[in-house]
Amino acid sequence: MTGQPTSVTRADPMTDGTWAAMRAFGYATVAILIAVGLAAWFMRWDWLNPAFVNSHGLAPNYLWQFVEGLGRTLTLLVVSVVVGYALAVPIGLVQVTGPWPLAWLAKAFCTFIRGTPLLVQLWLLYYGLGSLFPQIPWIRFSPLWPYLRDGFNYALLAFILSFAGYEGEIMRGGFLAVPRGELEAARAIGMGFWTVLRRIWLPRAFLVVLPTLSGEVVSQLKSTPLAATVTVFDIYGIGREAQQDLFVIYEPLLLIAAIYGTLTAIIAGAFRFVENLVPMKRG
Repeated sequence: MTGQPTSVTRADPMTDGTWAAMRAFGYATVAILIAVGLAAWFMRWDWLNPAFVNSHGLAPNYLWQFVEGLGRTLTLLVVSVVVGYALAVPIGLVQVTGPWPLAWLAKAFCTFIRGTPLLVQLWLLYYGLGSLFPQIPWIRFSPLWPYLRDGFNYALLAFILSFAGYEGEIMRGGFLAVPRGELEAARAIGMGFWTVLRRIWLPRAFLVVLPTLSGEVVSQLKSTPLAATVTVFDIYGIGREAQQDLFVIYEPLLLIAAIYGTLTAIIAGAFRFVENLVPMKRG
């Protein structure tokens, strides 16, 4: 016995097999991207030229239409996420604090939203509720009618309710994940309920759900093409119009995929930046 401590070598969790698999996946990804890029290079892109004239003698200017479609897509995404999350906070909170009638209603709302496809919800609003308004004379001839007949507003409402339902359940878990000791300590020094909520409970719950929120925003982005089913010409809707007008299949789809992939990368990078700014206790 020399009295010297024996050094302990920790096993590297990244084994040779894991590194080999990661390298193979990386090589395959690069090869696929190169193949797609080469294929796209030899495809037909003249229709994106603003001066392009189609077979009907018209100049549709698809490039500008895609820009306008991008604006609609971003509007659907940003407004539905902001308003939906604002609704999700009380929906999640009331399930934790009560009273039980409101908690039951909030739970039923989240269950319905999470248990039914977004497409069904959108069609229930547009083809269901929207078809009732024209039968009411005072609505049809009122200043509200131009807004109530626009498919964009029904799509926006459907996306807001969908995001609120999913995030409401996630916020419920976030509120429950905050240690009760922190809340009791805040009350012990004289903080009221709303002060505790504003200064401690809501910020801590938001940090808990922040990684999940990133995935939910990306999922919301990928749900926006459903708006095309109710006459909303977002990015996907413009791409479908170009396909039907020009009888081309892959070019508009590749452009749509590139736009959504870029937006997803931006969203993921923005959330990762925010997460890095927030001090997190790990381990």
